[in-house]
Amino acid sequence: MSDILGYKGKRVIVSGCFSGMGEATAKILLDLGAEVHGLDFKESTLPLASFNQIDLRDAGSIEKGVAAIGGKIDALFNCAGLAGGGAFPALDTFKVNFIGTRHLTDTVLPLMGPGGAIVSIASTGGLGWSRRIPTHMELLQIQGFDAAVAWAEAHPEHVAEGYAFSKEAVIVWTQFMGAQLIKKGIRINCSLPSPTQTPMMATFHATSGKDIVDAAAEPLGRYTTPAEQAGPLVLLNSDAAGVVNGVVLPVDGGFMGGLTTGQVDISKMMGGGQKQG
Repeated sequence: MSDILGYKGKRVIVSGCFSGMGEATAKILLDLGAEVHGLDFKESTLPLASFNQIDLRDAGSIEKGVAAIGGKIDALFNCAGLAGGGAFPALDTFKVNFIGTRHLTDTVLPLMGPGGAIVSIASTGGLGWSRRIPTHMELLQIQGFDAAVAWAEAHPEHVAEGYAFSKEAVIVWTQFMGAQLIKKGIRINCSLPSPTQTPMMATFHATSGKDIVDAAAEPLGRYTTPAEQAGPLVLLNSDAAGVVNGVVLPVDGGFMGGLTTGQVDISKMMGGGQKQG
C-alpha cells in the first residue's frame, strides 16, 4: 500500500506543463517517481525526462512531439488549453481545447496498452453539453484533425467564441470514448475545475468579467489553486482509480452541488462570457 497510486517508474505525458494546472500536475508526478515527458508551446523548466515543443493547432507538430518520446506510455494528462471570450481567435481556442487535444490523444493511444489511462481538463464552463448532444455526436463522427477543423469552420454558430463549446466537446468525447477504450483496458476521464488561479485568470477577468468568474467560485468563496486541481487529475489516472472510467468529475469546491440544490445564484453568470476552468 506504500505506492497505492502506482506511478513509480511509469512513463507519463503531460501537455501544458509550462504553467498552471499542467505544471502542478507534472510536479506531483515527479515527486511520485514517474518518468514525466512534457509537451507545451512554451518550454518548461521542470526536471523532466524530456520536453518537446508542440502547437496543438498543428497536427504535424503534435505527431512530431509524440514520436520524439516514443516507447510505451502509461498515462496521458491533457492539461493544455486556451481561454475564450475573444481572447484568442475562436478557431484557435477550439483547436487547442478539443481538436488538438483529441489528436494528441489519438496519437498517443497506439503507445498505450491495458492499464493505460487518460485524463483531460474540461471546465464548469462546459455545463451546457447536455443541451447539444446531437451536435457533439455529429462532431465526434468526424475523424482526423483536418476534417474536424473543416467541420468547425463550417459551423461557426456552434464554435462561437470557442471556449464553452470546446469544453462541452471534451466532456461528451470523454464519455463516448470511455465506453470504447475500456474494451482495450484503457480508461479516460475528465475534470471540471471551478475558477483557478492560473496565469490565464487575468484573461478570464478581462473577457468574462470578474463578477461572473467570482460567481462560479461559490460556495467555496475563493479560486482554487493549480495544485488543488492537479491532485484529482493524478488520482484519476492512478492505479487507485482502476475502474473509474468515462467520468466527468467536478473539482469545484461544491459549485455543482450548490447549483443543483439552488444554493448558487446562476443568474449572476447569465448574459456574460464563459467561466474559467
